[in-house]
Amino acid sequence: MTDLHAQETGPILAEGVDEDPVEPNRRLFTGAALALISALATFYAAFHMAALNGVSISDYTGISLPLLPSFPMETWNFRILHVAGALGLGFLIFSGRRFTDDGRETPLLAYAAYVLMVPAIYACFMALSFYADIQSGTMWNGIDASIKAKEIWRFGVPLLVATLGGIGLSWWHRRARAGIAAPDVLLGICALAVATYLITIYGTLMRNATGTPFAPIGISLAAVAGVALILELTRRVAGLALVVIAAIFLTYVFTGQYLPGFLNSPAITWQRFFSQVYTDAGILGPTTAVSSTYIILFIIFAAFLQASKVGDYFVNFAFAAAGRMRGGPAKVAIFASGLMGMINGTSAGNVVATGSLTIPLMKKVGYDKRVAGAVEAAASTGGQIMPPIMGAGAFIMAEVTGISYSDIAIAAIIPAILYFVSIYFMVDFEAGKLGMRGMKEDELPRFRTMARQAFLFLPIIILIAALFMGYSVIRAGTLATMAAAVVSWLTPYRMGLRSVLKAFELAGVMSIQIITVCACAGIIVGVISLTGVGARFSNLLLGLAGVSQLLALVFAMLIAILLGMGMPTTAAYAVAASVVAPGLVNLGIPLLTAHFFVFYFAVVSAITPPVALASYAAAGISGANPMETSVASFKIGIAAFIVPFMFFYNSALLMEGNWGDVIRAGVTATFGVYVLSSAVQGWFVEMRAAWFVRLGLLASALFMIEGGWLTDLIGLSGVGALYLVQKVLRPDPNASIPVRGAD
Repeated sequence: MTDLHAQETGPILAEGVDEDPVEPNRRLFTGAALALISALATFYAAFHMAALNGVSISDYTGISLPLLPSFPMETWNFRILHVAGALGLGFLIFSGRRFTDDGRETPLLAYAAYVLMVPAIYACFMALSFYADIQSGTMWNGIDASIKAKEIWRFGVPLLVATLGGIGLSWWHRRARAGIAAPDVLLGICALAVATYLITIYGTLMRNATGTPFAPIGISLAAVAGVALILELTRRVAGLALVVIAAIFLTYVFTGQYLPGFLNSPAITWQRFFSQVYTDAGILGPTTAVSSTYIILFIIFAAFLQASKVGDYFVNFAFAAAGRMRGGPAKVAIFASGLMGMINGTSAGNVVATGSLTIPLMKKVGYDKRVAGAVEAAASTGGQIMPPIMGAGAFIMAEVTGISYSDIAIAAIIPAILYFVSIYFMVDFEAGKLGMRGMKEDELPRFRTMARQAFLFLPIIILIAALFMGYSVIRAGTLATMAAAVVSWLTPYRMGLRSVLKAFELAGVMSIQIITVCACAGIIVGVISLTGVGARFSNLLLGLAGVSQLLALVFAMLIAILLGMGMPTTAAYAVAASVVAPGLVNLGIPLLTAHFFVFYFAVVSAITPPVALASYAAAGISGANPMETSVASFKIGIAAFIVPFMFFYNSALLMEGNWGDVIRAGVTATFGVYVLSSAVQGWFVEMRAAWFVRLGLLASALFMIEGGWLTDLIGLSGVGALYLVQKVLRPDPNASIPVRGAD
């Protein structure tokens, strides 16, 4: 029966693409610990799905308890629980240090953690007692000396001692990979104490007092603990790069008053800053607003696609459609990685998921290991700019700008086409130069069989249709998630109750990294908004624009890339949008164009040396040098560095203007990107191009990219002339550039 199935379908290349990659510091639980963590992760994801859709247990049971969630939830409380849940799960699942082969434990540090649990639990109970006091009519504020002393000594000090002690212990504590570590349990309790206190206080009118002397000191103390917990978990799940950036911004809060020029900021006390940073001006602001709604929703959607093995089908379909072309696996990577990257919201994570299959196959057909990793990194990064989901970037942009989601998704179509067309021709020309073949018929799944299973694209189609029919993002995402479960019944991987619960468990675990990173980015956003450095940066851009608008744009590009290095896309855009976009808008650039400009460069920071997360992840699979891979991915994704300037000078590329202008701009820009790829790769008219032909192609491409009628005609004429030169004269591609004074 298996042999017959293989004859009908051909080889199944993609198996396990949907498997969740295991990080080096991620615990692998067994037995009762596994059951506990699975239950917590399942509950966490299901809680979000219920809250977003307004489903409440109390609606069915009639039971309603104070401080427990009831739906629809108050916004701040929901975001606090969202962050606290990710912290609690994250500390249990991701170790503070890598595991050793011998698995030796350090019981003395575990005992110290148990001791510190006492003040952590005490802080939780004190937060609950504050709730009781407030309900009894006590006027709770930051002026009353007795309340202040109570919050400092009976809540803040125990919480900070437990938090900082737990972080320190977790750096040194050893524990077997399958076990739950005591310091991590301690940090989870501290996260609970922070959430309990903030929900208690923000449930009163005290949220209006943040940043004033009336704010209870406990808010600042809880925020200090919360910031420390977020930074520690960010270190565990995303590395030190983002932590260092956040630490620099936090240092700036208290040193900005001593800095010169536009960096100078007013003096800010620690109480004032921390009383505001854990509000919607910082951690609970736009980044967490998006992660607690759209991002978690689409992570659940991606988890259902994984559980139903639809992701495997996407990759197999790509192999069946494109595998026969020259350099086939590279073109498969473009299609499959772009599609999967659009959904999962992280370039590096998508590289690990799909690159484990595509990179070895690219090497097999002749691509250098450096190029194989670079293609995968560039394609996965491109998924973040592919509508309709754009790795959740479209929803963040809608949240930040107030522009409707549908307008953003439509505007993203032509720029995304230009990017992927560029990558396609880059890998095609590389394959042509190296004389590569495609994969053989018997090495690929049968296209006819894959086409008969095209119904597995239904969840994506339903998502897109629902969004453009005017359904809310939450409703559209929920319908698509349900569709993923329904279509699974037409495959061997039918989703029953156990599979549904497993999908929620996967979503709970998958969401930890991006939620933590968004919370960390919220710290940076809070610093920017509370110090006013964003407004001063806008003034700097205005000054540069007085000299040259292009110079101001290049400077904005460099800052957006710099801020995005080391961050997942969503966090990178959120931070860059706070610093760079307002300055561009002040230059007179339309709001949508300014944010797309920033968004593109925040995205491509993942393939920009020297800190290129997606390229480094690909190099780990390909075995190539990470820096060489990042340089190669920068070259392959070069269009992404030009496209933002294209739609700045020609807004028709963002679907603005009449249809004639939009179509002409799209066609000529696409041809310009083709010519640009030919110039970069040195391959034109199916033969290698001499240096002066490449320079001519580059100039012609830039003329067509600019967007005017005259420049388009100049560019097309140039390409036509170069075509005749290449076809008739066939110049020697190995001829060197003449040097003045040489023989």
